[in-house]
Amino acid sequence: MTDRKTELAANLAKVEERITAACAAAGRAREEVTLIVVTKTYPASDVRILSGLGVRHVAENRDQDAAPKAADCADLPLTWHFVGQLQTNKVRSVVGYADVVQSVDRSRLVTALSKEAVRAGREVGCLIQVALDAGASGRGDRGGVAPAGIEELADLVAGAPGLRLGGLMTVAPLTGEYAGREQAAFERLMDLSTDLRRAHPAATMVSAGMSADLEQAVAAGATHVRVGTAVLGVRPRLG
Repeated sequence: MTDRKTELAANLAKVEERITAACAAAGRAREEVTLIVVTKTYPASDVRILSGLGVRHVAENRDQDAAPKAADCADLPLTWHFVGQLQTNKVRSVVGYADVVQSVDRSRLVTALSKEAVRAGREVGCLIQVALDAGASGRGDRGGVAPAGIEELADLVAGAPGLRLGGLMTVAPLTGEYAGREQAAFERLMDLSTDLRRAHPAATMVSAGMSADLEQAVAAGATHVRVGTAVLGVRPRLG
């Protein structure tokens, strides 16, 4: 076993232990929570190792990194998630490889995703990114739509050709009433998910929690956690 494979296997095992323990503490079955490994800034070779170790979901947040990596790994049985803020001029490229876009936060993006999904003959899963720190602008520091905007955007996704409404995503906010209160933030997201599922029963996915706060996300009821650093190590600075 190569050094890198040994390192990733050990890190993955530790994350698996954390998720298993968090599920047990919350009275949930382990299979209720899906691990998505965020591989941004790391090479396709790491994605191949992770696939060999049983990882089935990977995520990227920059198209310029993701597109060539996804192409290099097209032979692997992976589901690709796009989790970064997405500009409409990158949509055609992202639709080429992403099975799920977790950062849908405005109507213009829904229109662009639908157009390209239809053109590519693909169905793309979409999560509404919720900004729990949204100010007067209705948007958060790291993208996302205010809770009040979820219903309108969800209806738009649900009615758009080529798109499938999957559920909700959030990032624990650094400012506002939920700053430093990760579990409260994730519990609020779960309440919003309950509201969403009244109109869209199939939109059951709740993506929340990262390396530092996955336990709080699992406790709140998240179905998917997005873990990068705890699996891959501290990322090199982007040049």
